[in-house]
Amino acid sequence: MSNERPVYMGPRLRRLRRDLGLTQANMATDLDISASYVALLERNQRPLTADMLLRLARVYKLDMTSLAGDGGAETTARLQALLKDPMFADIDIPPLETTDVVTGFPGITKVLLRLYTAYREEQLELADRGAEGRDDSDDTTDPVAEARRFLAARRNNFPTLDDAAEALAETVRGQDGLIAHLLARHKLRVRRLPTDVMGSSMRRLDRHRGEVLLDATLDTASQTFQLALQIAWLDWRAEIDAALAEGSFATESGRRLAQRALASYAAAALLMPYTAFARAAEARHYDVEMLARQFGASFEQTAHRLTTLQKPGAECVPFFFIRVDPAGNVSKRLDGAGFPFARHGGACPLWSVHQVFRTPRQIVTQWLELPDGSRFFSIARTVTAGGGAFGSVRVERAIALGCAAEHAGRLVYTQAQPALTPDTATPIGVTCRLCHRTQCTARSAPPIGRDMLPDDYRRASAPFGFSDA
Repeated sequence: MSNERPVYMGPRLRRLRRDLGLTQANMATDLDISASYVALLERNQRPLTADMLLRLARVYKLDMTSLAGDGGAETTARLQALLKDPMFADIDIPPLETTDVVTGFPGITKVLLRLYTAYREEQLELADRGAEGRDDSDDTTDPVAEARRFLAARRNNFPTLDDAAEALAETVRGQDGLIAHLLARHKLRVRRLPTDVMGSSMRRLDRHRGEVLLDATLDTASQTFQLALQIAWLDWRAEIDAALAEGSFATESGRRLAQRALASYAAAALLMPYTAFARAAEARHYDVEMLARQFGASFEQTAHRLTTLQKPGAECVPFFFIRVDPAGNVSKRLDGAGFPFARHGGACPLWSVHQVFRTPRQIVTQWLELPDGSRFFSIARTVTAGGGAFGSVRVERAIALGCAAEHAGRLVYTQAQPALTPDTATPIGVTCRLCHRTQCTARSAPPIGRDMLPDDYRRASAPFGFSDA
């Protein structure tokens, strides 16, 4: 008995017929079958046999690979991911219907995907404007906010860049492979120069001499990443620009920041190819240090890459990421896990990401509970930028990587500490101005919309007393 599954191509057959300008009766005559049989084929009530495929190829001079392809598997996965949005929860759409839409109406599918992405960007922009109860038009022209919205609306995932990087990664491995690629394809040699020669540059492209120049004080992971970043600019400029074209930017600076983020995304995808990295992440239970060793990347590069593993049809744990300096300034923020970051200002001081400066390079785990009851799990650790030589300036920052409580069981950090449970979660807020917890001694400002209480006769432990109304 044959193990081959029947092939149903109704929507594609219907589209082919319409593209040829034929009625069902016309196609039936050409193929020497009945019009009712054509109708059954188009409604997926009959499979398309090998004999029928051959007839189609012979009669209409078709390349069967165009008809019998994968049916837009990636696009189908993207549309199915879109339909998981809570606003569609009351609409039951069978997977077969999704496939029919993608294969039968590819143009409409692109319109739907583009509209949804635009909707997400607008929602994020509205959240930005209302985050602190302000009617602030400056937010629309904030280039950093623009770039962050662009990435957040797409869950920081760009399959086209992943695919391009993965194809090259099969032949280019490690720093030596990157150097060989630059020489073979772009006729560029790599030189490492002292900091005083490089000035303020970590990497510089000298087209006149045919060289890529690197600061000699960079560590191995940083050098490798800079080489990958240079390849991204040289090899995938068209792919980066195509991804940018799907966004809407009010400022040129916002567009350039997003462009830079996409180039870095492509570089990370080259060093940590999607399929291999996702498989390793699952196998190693998202152990960031172990993954960093395996792929020759830094702790921060690896944590950053973990936030991008949301390729439709191959999703991993959705993570959020934040990087802060000792003063609490946020220099990077990526959300793929639904964490309500403060759009302006810092984060809650009770979050361990602000406390790990006391324990450099040690991973600190923490359960978090927001005022609405939602819980998350995070790890935090300091990272160092700069240095590399005596007297070189070093900058200490802290990064946090986290996910929703429902995914935390897949992480090595919870498996190794059975006593750590969501019941021990630290109650935090998004930011003081948006947090209405009354008994927080770490509060730096009263919440918006609450009246201050007089304290003539009593001084509470909390810095601010405010009304319940």
